[in-house]
Amino acid sequence: MTLKTFSIAALVALSALAMPAHAGVSVNVEIGVPLAPPALVYERVPPPPAVGYVWAPGYWGWTGERYVWVHGRYIHGRPGYVWHPEHWQRRGDRWHFKRGQWGRERHEHRGYHGAGRR
Repeated sequence: MTLKTFSIAALVALSALAMPAHAGVSVNVEIGVPLAPPALVYERVPPPPAVGYVWAPGYWGWTGERYVWVHGRYIHGRPGYVWHPEHWQRRGDRWHFKRGQWGRERHEHRGYHGAGRR
């Protein structure tokens, strides 16, 4: 190996170390379902496991072939936030799934409150 070849190889190796190991890329792919989800299933809400937990109601999930019921669960609350549960939205002739998320609490909102209220 010549000095020139060694220098180029060393430069390539060092530049690879200088590059970030993780690039912040986010991709959101949404596929609409042609079938409407079934009616929601009634679930008795059990007592919370501890203070500060919020009930996240069940919802219909899509397997790629059919709907399956995903049972409700308790999640750790976030004071000052409201849990917006998972749900389906109709757009045109397709149904699109919206993941649950926390949103800032507003007085007029009747959601699932992060302080453990309901």
